[in-house]
Amino acid sequence: MHVPLLDLKKQYEPLRDQIRAKIDEIATSQQFILGPEVESLEREIRAYTGAGHAIGVSSGTDAELAILMALGIDPGDAVVTTPYTFFATAGGIARLGARILFADIDPATFNLSPTRLRECLETHRGEKIKAIIPVHLFGLSCQMDEIRAIAAEHGIPVIEDAAQALGAEYPGPHGPQKCGAIGEFGFYSFFPSKNLGAFGDGGMIVCRDEAMAHKIRILRNHGMEQRYHHHTVGGNFRLDALQAAILRIKLPHLDQWSAMRRANAALYRAEFQRAGLDLLLPVEPFASQSPTIPNHHIYNQFVIRVPRRDDLLQHLGAAGIGRAVYYPIPLHLQECFSGLGYKPGDFPESERAALETIALPIFPELTPAQQRAVVAAIAAFHHK
Repeated sequence: MHVPLLDLKKQYEPLRDQIRAKIDEIATSQQFILGPEVESLEREIRAYTGAGHAIGVSSGTDAELAILMALGIDPGDAVVTTPYTFFATAGGIARLGARILFADIDPATFNLSPTRLRECLETHRGEKIKAIIPVHLFGLSCQMDEIRAIAAEHGIPVIEDAAQALGAEYPGPHGPQKCGAIGEFGFYSFFPSKNLGAFGDGGMIVCRDEAMAHKIRILRNHGMEQRYHHHTVGGNFRLDALQAAILRIKLPHLDQWSAMRRANAALYRAEFQRAGLDLLLPVEPFASQSPTIPNHHIYNQFVIRVPRRDDLLQHLGAAGIGRAVYYPIPLHLQECFSGLGYKPGDFPESERAALETIALPIFPELTPAQQRAVVAAIAAFHHK
């Protein structure tokens, strides 16, 4: 049986008529950049996340860049993040000429380790560290209480990379908190493969401070508030009305889709156990609080650890099973960052994850038969 890693057509089909009608409406209006659809999406994301402010932008990558620009990150400054994430997390820092400081991950969650974060800040205490960017990887929240406490000790703002985690929740001290709306800033990606995906690129920034939100709105439009009057150098970070409209149609379904992903994860666990496969499966550290925090994990990816990962990749490919590696080379070992002076062995957990992890299909519409085919293919590999 062929099982795709992702099948976006299954999501589109029941929404087809509604989406096409909205596309026709926008085509008739000829209002394509920012405008009422973007403003409405911003209000809806603000309400959904509980954030103080929401600003629609052109991508998750540009969202991070705009936040860093608003904070005044310059050459000579430093920003701390994880080496086990998508390139854009560190790429935005590099584009502003700031130094990237990496802190290793927790081996169970793949998220930024608070212990390693503290060590990094102590090691680089004399540097001008202007931000910390934890990444809620694969749809699971970081340990935000610990990270925020450490950041507060050093007087450093937290920018949450929630590109894969819109809707994921964290058990805060006063109840569940949505990822992205916990630190001073957060951002989301609407890349088509994300849990809430557009028909192209798109992103959203959320933040607490009204003055910073105002500054980001100016930065996203070439540093322009009054037309053709530029008091600062910004960028073209504007969100298209078409993407915003499609996202507005999808947003009410997001929690249901996340629940379907969790159900698929639970079925994988049961099927792997039934097959007698002792694999390292994704952890759910907040699952015990699921009655009050239903979105404790939203499974943007379902990532397992296996020995002989590359051999398994080849085996699954031959069996018609979709699979992917997130991420095969940790960022500190990427050629473009060789000037940072890092070397193999500096971040062992990130390096080990890069060698051992593989993502399996987890999209909401995945059928039990497809999942059993995935498990059967993995069982055949381990039992041969």
